[in-house]
Amino acid sequence: MTTITVNGVELGIESFGRDEDPLVLLAGGTTMLSWPDSLCERVADGGRRVVRYDLRDSGASTTEEPENPTYDLRDLAADAANLVTALGAESAHLGGHGVGGMVAQVAALDHPGVISALTLVSTRPVAPGPVDDDLPDHEQSVMSEVFSQPQPDWTNRRDVAEYAAGSAAVLGNDPAQAHEIAARIWDRTPTSEVSVHQANQLGMVFSRIECSPRWRERLGDLRIPSLVVHGRADPFFPVGNGEALAAEIPEAQLLIHEDMGTQIPELATADIATAMLRL
Repeated sequence: MTTITVNGVELGIESFGRDEDPLVLLAGGTTMLSWPDSLCERVADGGRRVVRYDLRDSGASTTEEPENPTYDLRDLAADAANLVTALGAESAHLGGHGVGGMVAQVAALDHPGVISALTLVSTRPVAPGPVDDDLPDHEQSVMSEVFSQPQPDWTNRRDVAEYAAGSAAVLGNDPAQAHEIAARIWDRTPTSEVSVHQANQLGMVFSRIECSPRWRERLGDLRIPSLVVHGRADPFFPVGNGEALAAEIPEAQLLIHEDMGTQIPELATADIATAMLRL
């Protein structure tokens, strides 16, 4: 892992594969660890240079004031496009998970010469906030159960990992995997400040940034190979969001995993990697 300066900020990155292979850039949701090691390794073994990275205010990337961010969604999209150039590539297959999927959509629309393919995982075509009438919103009973849990001691690694594991099953995720990822994210969080840990673990900073103008109406303009991956068991962005994305992006492929929730499970990485390598 290292950092690279783009668009006036430092972004934490990790590379897999050979530098001379075609670039697959994976935007974190919010940290790079939303993309499992095994998925990155499988795509790299298929002849790609894989680089996963942390969004701003997460992991090893520039962290300033997660409770009062001074950038917007289009800045994050520009980060992705500029990172492609900084890595020495003319274009890249861009993947985005969760909030990173929103970044990836805007990057592909705003920087069409730089983004050559898209993989969108567990995301939707509108920003945080009120959802369009035709899209399923968060399952409220699940959200109530998750947010009714007592907050952990964010300075305590074990507490944070157990908090993530306790939320996992209701979010359709594997508790053991969630525990491991949360512990690794905690290890990479640069300070003990609660707001920074929440930005890393929960992506809270993303709900505070400006995400206008809308981009959903522009999705039909995309003319690049696209893959939409979604879990049938995802209660945060229910599967109808992925189905809508696939319907609105011309010729997009839709891959639904019946047992997948908000995280990419280890059992799904082989299928997802194979589908990505076909783009």
